[in-house]
Amino acid sequence: MTIKELSQRFGIGGAVEFRSGPGGLTEIAVAAAGATAAIMPHGGHVTAYRPAGQRPLLWLSRQSWFHDGKPIRGGVPVCFPWFGANGPTVESPLHGFARLTDWDVESVRKEDSGEVTVAMSLAADDGTRAQWPHDFHIRHVVTVGRQLKMCLEVVNPGTRPITVTEALHSYFAVSDARNVTVLGLEGAEYLDKTADGGRRRQTGPITFTAETDRLFVNTMADCLLEDGGWGRRIVVTKSGSSSTLVWNPWGDKARRMPDYGNDEWARMVCIETANAADNAVTIPPGGSHSMQARIAAEALGERKAESP
Repeated sequence: MTIKELSQRFGIGGAVEFRSGPGGLTEIAVAAAGATAAIMPHGGHVTAYRPAGQRPLLWLSRQSWFHDGKPIRGGVPVCFPWFGANGPTVESPLHGFARLTDWDVESVRKEDSGEVTVAMSLAADDGTRAQWPHDFHIRHVVTVGRQLKMCLEVVNPGTRPITVTEALHSYFAVSDARNVTVLGLEGAEYLDKTADGGRRRQTGPITFTAETDRLFVNTMADCLLEDGGWGRRIVVTKSGSSSTLVWNPWGDKARRMPDYGNDEWARMVCIETANAADNAVTIPPGGSHSMQARIAAEALGERKAESP
């Protein structure tokens, strides 16, 4: 659909506007109770989320591509039907084809609470079957309010099981990656992708002193991203997800990435809600699977104040 057609069908005055975004890609601007957000049908991608009176929670590279067939660097890319370089061939795109493809807008509604929910979908066609020979239907349902809620739903309409890996690849804005801490994964096993995928066990909180690329498996734990520089804590809760990824490329790798500013690595940390590696999901014919992430921010010290 054109922007005009989308506006006529789904626009909501004062709450949802369809407009031309970066690179001319269609952008959905959302103004909900307690927050604003930007969503792009390209990749089914949330590119911005900002609770009222706060700094943005999501980071977006100033050098990101905004072109058909290219991924957007930052926000919340959708990785599907494989995570990482695990496609069927060596030419398969990193993290699958969903983040490179234009999704359909299915519905937009303003809830009685003032939250706004946008549902986008992607179904198998000749183009996807050429890359991955399976039938599927996926929906990304995004609810914007005092929390950012995302639900990735996968349906198998085919006659044989499908196995997928997936992620909501969230990039969080931070004051300085060298001075933040990730809590919640203490004791969890992870694959260290900076050391040939070797298995290790997390001891203590995660801090960042070099390139960090850890795929935690068999964990449904919530994560806390504590940022003393900005005096806030980002809270990531999830369901339907047994993997969590924590990533920062550090300086050397960032300089090798053409869609990533050389000095931007210190301003972001990824905490990704996922099912990957050991936690690949097999969906039977006619079956479905859903994975959800909720993101919110609170002031540092707020939880202690609430404790008995």
